[in-house]
Amino acid sequence: MKVQPYLFFNGRCEEALEFYKKALGAEVMMLMRFKENPDKPGPEIVPPGLDEKVMHACMQIGETQVMASDGMCSGKSGTEGVSLSLDVSSEAEADRLFNALAEGGQVQMPIGKTFFSPRFGVVADRFGVSWMVVTTAASEAKQAA
Repeated sequence: MKVQPYLFFNGRCEEALEFYKKALGAEVMMLMRFKENPDKPGPEIVPPGLDEKVMHACMQIGETQVMASDGMCSGKSGTEGVSLSLDVSSEAEADRLFNALAEGGQVQMPIGKTFFSPRFGVVADRFGVSWMVVTTAASEAKQAA
């Protein structure tokens, strides 16, 4: 069994994918638009106007696959109560990724030294996705070896 995050972007999925490619080096593994659905569901299932929107996408960020969609573009979005954690191998990489995610977003906890990490910070990106960027002592030690 594995758990994979699935993010909904309320009509901004394609923009989000491009942002994560630039900010995190994400690679889009798969993208399917609503118009490409072979089942062709009726308007009672999929509202009109979604043909060009992203029904399902998969991106690779480091070792993790993250699923994404525009959803039904209902005006509701948000990931309150959830944060994705980026465990990176160096303080420099932590700073770089944190700053990239913070572009157009909101810093919730500035990145800095904590009792549990040489580098830790929390930021909500421009899409409202919360990210914890952390460098573990084990990662630092592994890199030094």
